Amino acid sequence: MNQGVDRWDPFREVGDLQSEMNRMFDGFFGRSFGGDRMWAPAVDVHETKDDLVVTVELPGMNEKDIQLSITGEMLTIKGERHATTQNEEGLHRSERWFGRFERNLTLPYAVQNDKVKASYRDGVLTINLPKAEELKPKAIKIDVA
Repeated sequence: MNQGVDRWDPFREVGDLQSEMNRMFDGFFGRSFGGDRMWAPAVDVHETKDDLVVTVELPGMNEKDIQLSITGEMLTIKGERHATTQNEEGLHRSERWFGRFERNLTLPYAVQNDKVKASYRDGVLTINLPKAEELKPKAIKIDVA
């Protein structure tokens, strides 16, 4: 005669919470609206005396699969990393991300767009963005009167 009374199971609620959290993080970090997985490579930005330097971790990629562009003070890095295995039979674990990515970085100041240089070595893309001339420090000579 246990009509309408369910036994409380705390683990079921934890499982429901975990499912909701996974769904939220998949929507925010891992999936685009079309259902394809998206990923975002790690980016570091630092400044030298003359340049703004951006380094991007892109292991396993070919430089032909990477595109760079600058519009105003926005640097766009996009590309696609292709899966290395075609056969999923026998696959025990796959944690590497494949597919398209796009990173848009707002630059902290103006750069000389026509003098930007990029190099790719050992899975790391390095982009040197020379500071605009008006941002570089200039030595001022002091005249003695």
